[in-house]
Amino acid sequence: MVRTDDRIRLASAVLALTDWPDKAQEHQPHGTHAHSRATRRFLEPLRGHEAVQGFQALLDQGAPLEAMFALVMRMRWPDLEIEALPAWAPPRWNDHLRDFYQRSGLERWWQDEEHHWHSSVLEAQKMFRSVSLKRFLAPFVGPVVETLVFFPNISFPTNREVGIRVGDELVCIAPPRLAWGDSPPWPFDEDAAHIYRAALTQYGRLLMLAFLRTHADALAPVAATPLPVSDQFRAQFPSWQEQFTSLFVSAAVAIFLEEHVSKAEAKAYVLMERKLKGMHSLPGMISVLRRYLNEHGSGRYHDLMDFMPVFPKALRVANKIVTL
Repeated sequence: MVRTDDRIRLASAVLALTDWPDKAQEHQPHGTHAHSRATRRFLEPLRGHEAVQGFQALLDQGAPLEAMFALVMRMRWPDLEIEALPAWAPPRWNDHLRDFYQRSGLERWWQDEEHHWHSSVLEAQKMFRSVSLKRFLAPFVGPVVETLVFFPNISFPTNREVGIRVGDELVCIAPPRLAWGDSPPWPFDEDAAHIYRAALTQYGRLLMLAFLRTHADALAPVAATPLPVSDQFRAQFPSWQEQFTSLFVSAAVAIFLEEHVSKAEAKAYVLMERKLKGMHSLPGMISVLRRYLNEHGSGRYHDLMDFMPVFPKALRVANKIVTL
């Protein structure tokens, strides 16, 4: 399902007035969508608002964007009432967000800018018509009962996607692919690899983390065996669960890209993951997941839990083979 949500658009608008956009440009200079730039200019008079100060305080404390967006999505629209704010949230933040929305004129602004949002939704819808991410993920995590929601984000953040679980929905908030230099980002329907990578990365991460929690006791003996990963990768993902999830997601994306886009796109993705994350075990993980899918299809394994006892050895062997 592809849609927009005013709570996400509100959180994105408040984020526009924090230091996030400037820091994102310092990290990776990039052109942004015309709507995001215009929104920042439109909201500039409210830079000192309590809602912005609260968001900035959370960012300064190192809180992940996922936490803030998930919290806003728990609020009712349009009154932004919530049963109780978590202890880590700024006091009365929902009240401040409501006041920001009312003072800012965002309702009229979004109406004036609706053509941008409408185009993005249509572009993204076009990309998901011929693929089923649920069907692809089911052999790994079981039947996906959650609704998969894709939010094409032309506001902020402009340089990364955000994946959150809200009730029975998994929501991927994703910007369009960045272009070179100051060029505007690509339309959502002009880079299939980008949109599939973004969606699968977030849905796969959320589903696999839930799978590992559900089967934590049964997986304890498997998790006791360290994964064969580089020091660079281990520094980014310290726990076994984080390492397995990251390897699984990247391998699943690579397999999906090869099946639904092209071998060239899959190869380019693997090279980039290895470069950015030191994910030298990724080719081996891809080989292991392909083996599992083949043997799952033939009936040897009922589900991934049946396969997990042999996973550590299978990955070690696969790593040796792909490096020959």
